[in-house]
Amino acid sequence: MKKTFTILMVLSILYACGGQQTVATDAVTASASDPNTNPTYDPQRGEGKFTKVEVGATIDEKLVQAGTKVFAVKCSACHKLTGEKLVGPGWKGVTERFKPEWIMNFVTNTDAMLNKDPKAQAQLEICLVRMPNQNVTDDDARNIYEFMRKNDSKK
Repeated sequence: MKKTFTILMVLSILYACGGQQTVATDAVTASASDPNTNPTYDPQRGEGKFTKVEVGATIDEKLVQAGTKVFAVKCSACHKLTGEKLVGPGWKGVTERFKPEWIMNFVTNTDAMLNKDPKAQAQLEICLVRMPNQNVTDDDARNIYEFMRKNDSKK
């Protein structure tokens, strides 16, 4: 019974983290991994398709509700809403430290960000575990960002 429970817990964690961890096996060239030699790289937005994210002056509760669900399924196994590290870094203050474009590019383009972005690589050095690709949709990324904003607005 204890062995079955342990197996179920491991499978649950793997499912919550998006299945098996993806590790890039292709070598990254110096020009692709060095933002100083990549003319399309912008350190404020990171590596990805999000170049301009419109954020309202107030929190959009509908997006927060959707983001809460995404967090529960895809993020909560590795991230706390405080500043405390779990497997990955805590989320408190993340919207104050990073632009919305950077956050949304990171959650939708995780492997490229970890391979190319110095800020993402610095987090990897602290956490020592690559974030698995969660296959987050563009809409889910926006919902997660709004959920993060709400989390950061709590006193």
